Amino acid sequence: QYNFSPESVNDTAKETCLNWFFKIASIRELIPRFYVEAAILKCNKFLSKTGISECLPRLTSMIRGIGDPLVAVYARAYLCRVGMEVAPQLKESLNKNFFDFLLTFKQIHGDTVQNQLVVQCVEIPLYLTLYSPAIDWILQCIAYHAPDVLLTEMMERCKKLGNNALLLNSVMSAFRAEFIAARSMDFIGMIKECDESGFPKHLLFRSLGLNLALADPPENDRLQILNEAWKVITKLKNPQDYINCAEVWVEYTCRHFTKREVNTVLADVIKHMTPDRAFEDAYPQEKFLPFLDMFQKESVRVEVCKCIMESFIKHQQESTKDPVILNALLHICKTMHDSVNALTLEDEKRTLAALINGFIKMVSFGRDFEQQLSFYVEARSMFCNLEPVLVQLIHSVNQLAMETRRVMKGNHSRKTAAFVRACVAFCFITIPSLSSIFTRLNLYLHSGQVALANQCSLISEIFLTVNNNLMRPSDAFLLEFLCNFFSTLLVVPDHPEQGVLFLVRGLLNVIQDYTWEDNSDDKVRIYTNVLHLLSAMTQEAYIYHVDKVDSNDALYGGDSKFLAEINKLSETVVSQILDHLKTLGKEESLKRQSQLALYFFNTILAHGDLRNNRLNQLSVNLWNLAQKHGFADTKTMVKTLEYIKRRSKQPEMSHFTELALRLPLQSRT
Repeated sequence: QYNFSPESVNDTAKETCLNWFFKIASIRELIPRFYVEAAILKCNKFLSKTGISECLPRLTSMIRGIGDPLVAVYARAYLCRVGMEVAPQLKESLNKNFFDFLLTFKQIHGDTVQNQLVVQCVEIPLYLTLYSPAIDWILQCIAYHAPDVLLTEMMERCKKLGNNALLLNSVMSAFRAEFIAARSMDFIGMIKECDESGFPKHLLFRSLGLNLALADPPENDRLQILNEAWKVITKLKNPQDYINCAEVWVEYTCRHFTKREVNTVLADVIKHMTPDRAFEDAYPQEKFLPFLDMFQKESVRVEVCKCIMESFIKHQQESTKDPVILNALLHICKTMHDSVNALTLEDEKRTLAALINGFIKMVSFGRDFEQQLSFYVEARSMFCNLEPVLVQLIHSVNQLAMETRRVMKGNHSRKTAAFVRACVAFCFITIPSLSSIFTRLNLYLHSGQVALANQCSLISEIFLTVNNNLMRPSDAFLLEFLCNFFSTLLVVPDHPEQGVLFLVRGLLNVIQDYTWEDNSDDKVRIYTNVLHLLSAMTQEAYIYHVDKVDSNDALYGGDSKFLAEINKLSETVVSQILDHLKTLGKEESLKRQSQLALYFFNTILAHGDLRNNRLNQLSVNLWNLAQKHGFADTKTMVKTLEYIKRRSKQPEMSHFTELALRLPLQSRT
């Protein structure tokens, strides 16, 4: 257990622990003695509260006896690691370790080390890189939650050593990015004083650039920082060294400068990274696409395109119509799209489609609706193999049609009407190319609703599509889809040449002929929802309308013949529901019978005129049927009856009082 005090440790345990440390002290070799004691440093807690704080300085001083500076620096790194674990509050030992290292750093350039490197055939630049992980770790321990005063002191001590690129690089790797960025010009000054022979300057500028990608330098220094860095970067001959450094500073340039500076940087990258530069004069002013073309391997190019699109979607705050941006991003999205083949995983397709959709949503030509539609048409031709993109385009075009209607309200010129029809045509041409019947049906319905709202008589085409494709969706999907469809049919006027309630009758025929799943009651639930529609159609004024569309309430004006047709159709539907309820009289389906009976009862309660004796008696029969075999939920029945009693107190609802008396609550006992 870690949380204990020395007082709670018995004498036997203390004596055993003390024995360990005595045995460690008897180890004659310095390095084994140091590492074993450091490894069990936490065990000092068995002996005294101050044991660890006393041992850390002693172990720090012990490292001074290690003659090899490389071995010594890793011993210090290990002690800092142990110290941070067992006593993170004891910062002084961390600082002491680093300062001791600085005092002995000159050993690296002494004869002993240099002679050893000659024997081992190791160059000094390679040898120096071996120090970096240990120094980085020590500095990271020191910099953790350290005040700026301490960091400044560390920086100044490194500066006093002079010409020490290795230490400077470690400082820039370990210290907080904000600290480095605020003193960027100081660090550039130190970098310029460093000697190239031991540690290349371009690595120092890379480390500085990594910090500036995370934190911003003072605004007045930004251009000078870029110029100083790029003067060094552009002189690099080795392509790998160049790109390792340039990739960091491209992000800095994009963050703080305009397209002109970014183009200049990209042009320099192209110049360095293209082996044969004979055609560089033919490059256009825009350098971005030629830069992308350098990524010849398709998998790499696609990953680059994904990174660019992720960054665009993340950082682009406002919609755009800039032709340069659109051209470049269409090229990038086309590259991603064209990488899709039969072996592409579904997850990868979804990722690519999401990125392309993110771009499509950010494109806006304002009130230039024709240009917006032209963009969507172009996008459809470019991204035809990704269905989620086609779905997004259909939604976008529907929104465009509605936006056109909103903006041009009161100004329904032929040109506007033609444009809206073009939008609707876009959708009805595109939808058949989708593979999912569920998606197609929903989009047909949505597009038809948009068409209706814009006075385009295409709702019948949707109905025909439902009729032709109804065999494939699941019952659950059809139930949801048709309920939505019914709400649209309410406002669709009858066709002058097709007779009264043509669309409703046609849809009922489709429902009747459809082969439903076994043990499914969804057909009857759909019939019940048809009654909701027919009830709404009997109203003198419908509960909602579409602007500029005359629904049947306006066409028939409550005509008695029209109402008689609705009543006749309602009786047919009710008959179908009751026939189905009778088929559920077997023991294994009694629960379904109870649920459907109550569902139908609630429909009559909400939409029927219960002053009608036949309807009133039917509702009582359904109530009793729901409870007949003990499957009705008592709470539901009680709440329903309470609702009826409350309704009976409302004006013109007194007949509900008599109804409530005719609805007994059957006991289950």
